Amino acid sequence: MDPAMEDLLTAVGPRLRALRQTRGITLAELSRTTGVSESTLSRLESGQRRATLELLLHLSGAYDVPLDDLVGAPRAGDPRIHLKPIRRFGMTFVPLSRRPGGTQAFKMIIPAQPKPREPTLQTHEGFEWLYVLHGTLRLVVGERDLTVAADEVAEFDTSLPHWLGSADGGAVELLVLFDMQGARAHVHAGRTPRTAKP
Repeated sequence: MDPAMEDLLTAVGPRLRALRQTRGITLAELSRTTGVSESTLSRLESGQRRATLELLLHLSGAYDVPLDDLVGAPRAGDPRIHLKPIRRFGMTFVPLSRRPGGTQAFKMIIPAQPKPREPTLQTHEGFEWLYVLHGTLRLVVGERDLTVAADEVAEFDTSLPHWLGSADGGAVELLVLFDMQGARAHVHAGRTPRTAKP
């Protein structure tokens, strides 16, 4: 087999695991959604089983992503990047990075909310760094309830209970870097940004 093709097939498992973990979905939940057994999904993610078209079609439907994106197939023809937004928890996430594993980059949009939402804290493995582009973010991490304004940054361990929402009911746009391994982001700039660091 062509070495490039072998590398592409070997990377499918880690890519699928990274996608599932980034979405915050358990193997049990994915199994219920796709009808594929947890053991098959686990073996697929660990590289002990090769992906078949049938399995990939189930996963493509569950994640709502094209097959090419699911397997990391090289793009041909049109050089434009077609970003596919993900909608979860009433918010929109636009993936800005495509590589499996490692740090993932997203643009996150929290729509205007005339009625304030009560925080629903969640936890998952990893570390998150965010930069507010527009609006005022309410960030709850553990016992801390913070307001993060435009041009401010925050970073936190996502194993702590946390929640993000609008601080004043207006729309909020932010850039988010997420790393499953807990790597912290380091900012190097001419001036030191103000930070909200729980």
